[in-house]
This record gives sequence, C-alpha cells and structure tokens, in this order.
Amino acid sequence: MRLENKVALITGGASGIGKATVKKFVSEGARVAFCDVNEELGKALLAEIGAEHDFQKVNVADRKAVQDWVDSVAKKYGHVDILINNAGILRDGLFVKVKDGQLLKQMSEEAFDSVVAVNLKGVFNCAQAVAPYMIQNGGGAIVNMSSLVALEGNYGQTNYVATKAGVVGMTRVWSRELGGYNIRVNAIAPGLVLTEMLLSMPEAELEKLRQKPPLKRIGTPEEIANLYLFLASDESSYISGEVIRIDGGMVLGT
Repeated sequence: MRLENKVALITGGASGIGKATVKKFVSEGARVAFCDVNEELGKALLAEIGAEHDFQKVNVADRKAVQDWVDSVAKKYGHVDILINNAGILRDGLFVKVKDGQLLKQMSEEAFDSVVAVNLKGVFNCAQAVAPYMIQNGGGAIVNMSSLVALEGNYGQTNYVATKAGVVGMTRVWSRELGGYNIRVNAIAPGLVLTEMLLSMPEAELEKLRQKPPLKRIGTPEEIANLYLFLASDESSYISGEVIRIDGGMVLGT
C-alpha cells in the first residue's frame, strides 16, 4: 500500500501502459482519477476498479478541458498528490522522401502539429493545472512519459522525437522551479513495450524486435507501471529532475 491516502491523476489511462498504471496504483491504495479520449475503454476500466475512483473523457491538448478535469478531481477528493503524464500519440513518417532528386513525400504539418499538441503541450497543460494544487497541499510528484528515442533519435519520428525530447527539457526545468514547494518532477524513457500496437504485428516481426535489447525480450506495460509507481511513491523521495531509461539495455541502431 505504497500510495495509501494518495490521489493520483493519470492521463491516457484507458489502455496499454496507462491501464496497467491505473490498476497498479489502485492495488497500492491510491484513489485514481484517470482520463482518456476513448470513453468506452475508460468506462469499462472504471467499472473494473470501482466507483470510488474517477474517469473522465479528456483530450489533454484541450487546455480548458484539462483545467476543468483537474479542478473537478481536486474538488471531489480534496487534494492532488500525483500526476502521471502518460498520454501520447504517434503519427510517424519520413521528414522528406526523395527519389532521383525529386521530392515524393514529406511529413505533413498536421502530423507534426497533432503530435506536438498531445505529447508536448498536453504534458504542459496537465502539469500547469495540477501544480497549484500540489503547492497548496505541501508537495507532490509529477512523472512524465518521455522515450528512449528522445535520447537516441529514431528513423521516421521527427515529430515524436521532438516532443519526447521536449518533455525531458520541461521535466528538468520544472524540477528546479517546483522543488522549493516539495514537488518532485521526473521522466521515464521506455524502449520497446508490448502494447496493443506491437501485439498486432506478425509473430516473425515480433521475434525480430525481441532480439534487439540485450535482455532479448520486449518490456511489458506492468514493468513500466512499476517504474511510475516507484517515482510516484515516497520510496523515491530524493529523486527529482531525472530521466530514467527502462529499455532492457537497448541501444538504437545496433
């Protein structure tokens, strides 16, 4: 019960890593308020974990919707202790694709802007809405989702890498600005994780991916949730401003 009497907000909580984190935090005693754009999956998870918790349909790119969500959670539970900025999207594509000197295709402005809106601005929106409540409460923990690719880069992910590198930068700024209020801010940088997207791939392709990390397997959502839990709990009370890789020892490009 490492999160007993804590109130935790989790974005992108209806599936994948977010769902595993919601269930982990509930099992550790937290009252969990989670949001997602998928209302059907969100309501199904709420029915599973119990009505003492909270789900709302929220697009983290919508600043007003985020503020309304955070305000309602603070009003319902009286305080906010933890924010897990987990929500994120992919819109992969080559920066430019050229053949015989002719431009064939390039990443669209829409693909760039939509990923920035959710993965970067969404993190900003949620943290800025939550921080005043944590200050009033005497402290808290914010954990942001970055990625291994923020540190290494990755082919075909200009937009995604830019946002995840931006999250690293914001994490380090906020750890400085909010530390005096006893608010710890950290980020995690996962490598390959066995989410629904990977599970939909052919087995032969999955096996190739398993061979990439030195540990010769793909991480699970539960393993990522365990790291979220550690950084949200008092067990990490002197850790702030860090970006912790959780990737099985993987180095991209090798």
